Amino acid sequence: MALIVQKYGGTSVGDVDRIKNVAQRIQKTRAEGHRLVVVVSARSGVTNELIARAKAINDHPDTREMDMLLAIGEQETIALTAMALHALNIPAVSYTGAQAGIFTDQVFTKAKIKKINPQPILKDLQDGKVVIVAGFQGINEEGQITTLGRGGSDLTAIALAAACRADKCEIYTDVDGVYTADPRVVKNAKKIDEISYDEMLELASLGSKVMQSRSVEFAKQYGVVFEVRSSFNHNPGTIVKEEVAYMEKVVVRGVALDKDQAKVVISSLPDKPATAATIFNALANASINVDMIVQTVGHTGSVDLTFTVQRDDAANAVKVLPAILAQIGGGELKAFDNIAKLSVVGVGMRTHAGVAATLFTALGNAGINIQLIATSEIKITVAVDRARAEEAQRAAHDAFALGT
Repeated sequence: MALIVQKYGGTSVGDVDRIKNVAQRIQKTRAEGHRLVVVVSARSGVTNELIARAKAINDHPDTREMDMLLAIGEQETIALTAMALHALNIPAVSYTGAQAGIFTDQVFTKAKIKKINPQPILKDLQDGKVVIVAGFQGINEEGQITTLGRGGSDLTAIALAAACRADKCEIYTDVDGVYTADPRVVKNAKKIDEISYDEMLELASLGSKVMQSRSVEFAKQYGVVFEVRSSFNHNPGTIVKEEVAYMEKVVVRGVALDKDQAKVVISSLPDKPATAATIFNALANASINVDMIVQTVGHTGSVDLTFTVQRDDAANAVKVLPAILAQIGGGELKAFDNIAKLSVVGVGMRTHAGVAATLFTALGNAGINIQLIATSEIKITVAVDRARAEEAQRAAHDAFALGT
């Protein structure tokens, strides 16, 4: 009898019929003799609707109250899922994040899990119940509801699998697994059977919408092997696991695209020690994550600094930085929200040359200009004009023959 953690995303529980479908899948797994912890998201569209309502009332709603509001979506789904199981005569109990013992730090809307007390869940499992847990949420040490950020239900599932020492973790979504590119953009994209944590982490952080990057980091840290698969069929999915030697035979595993990016340019900065440290410390204190960074030194004793942030963070960055620039002695600030981030990822890059040349040639042949470049051991990322981003993804996918 295995202990399995299953997570169902918003599209999988999008309406009553789909919740009933999830209940039937749970029934089948339970009939095979397994114990089940089921993590569910809010129904598709509910979180966006709640955010829209909040912003219709206040353009900049308080983050504590946003967490109080957004937690509603998952609480609806856990109760409905438990009711659907009761209709099938399956004992089930629903838990909020707080009731499931998920404790987080103090940061609202982007909380990090600090610890999990799985004892209440384990007791209900021992009593033969299916435990339904609200994804995306927890509680801080002051008893305040917190949320884990977009895609946080994935993190909830992975963390619970680690805390409960589950035998298996299954992430159910509306796609069959992880693809070489977004199949809605690249028609000949192929499903990947197995992928390493590092490759999945890069794809997730670089724009692939299948998994949240923090959940992959957590899985790698605690050795949680998981499978991404569809809730609408019974096809095998993509297994995410520790890297093994044969994975390096594939030079590029996938091409990711993130169109929710903005570029911030600070020109004419003083060329002196600690300038960059002062700027990025201020951004960090404002909980703004910075990705690609390029610094160029001019001949006049000044520095130009360019970096990318999530599109939603650009306005906050522009708000935070003027006071910092005044403090360090000047600098001209501009922000551009018309860029996208394109990345090719693969552990095989460590042992194969020419990947950058192939990518740059493909984009050049398509007439697509590269604005910024960043590299790591297993990825190459470029910033391009958002209007040509999907064309760039198709060109890169074809250049590495990922559709064959």
